[in-house]
Amino acid sequence: MQTKSHILFLDFDGVLHPDAVYLSRQGPTLKADGTLFMWAPILADLLDDFPMISLVLSTSWVRHLGYKRALAYLPLKLQARVIGATWHSSMAKDWVDENQWERKTRYDQICRYASRSQLQHWIALDDDVQGWAESSAQHLVVCVPDLGLGSAHTQVELHRRLGEMCSHPI
Repeated sequence: MQTKSHILFLDFDGVLHPDAVYLSRQGPTLKADGTLFMWAPILADLLDDFPMISLVLSTSWVRHLGYKRALAYLPLKLQARVIGATWHSSMAKDWVDENQWERKTRYDQICRYASRSQLQHWIALDDDVQGWAESSAQHLVVCVPDLGLGSAHTQVELHRRLGEMCSHPI
């Protein structure tokens, strides 16, 4: 499947709220100051300048809660931009053992999606830099896990990188 959009791969923890989130029977719980998705409005406002950007969820929330439940946590303005996720239940079949997915780095997961979708224009917004190839550094905007998009520096960097990406025709 080839997409005709510019893609932002979106992690939740350490990006839209601090990285101190734990799953319990009651659902996700933030064990830090603030609230879940406290920085999501910042992303929604920032994306106003880039109507051609679509979102793909690259968060482990999809794996643990399911796509629809994970999606429902986002503000409607962001939900409207989401076109998929790096995790899908069929991944377990493709990789024989779904635990293999957990052993893959976020970079591996994103690259697999980008390759299968023949993406040329994409950026990942994430606090997880493990396994990122130096040759792909231009595809990553790194968040500080405790600050996420609450960091003015990260906001400026993301805006700059999205502007660069969107200046390339599809």
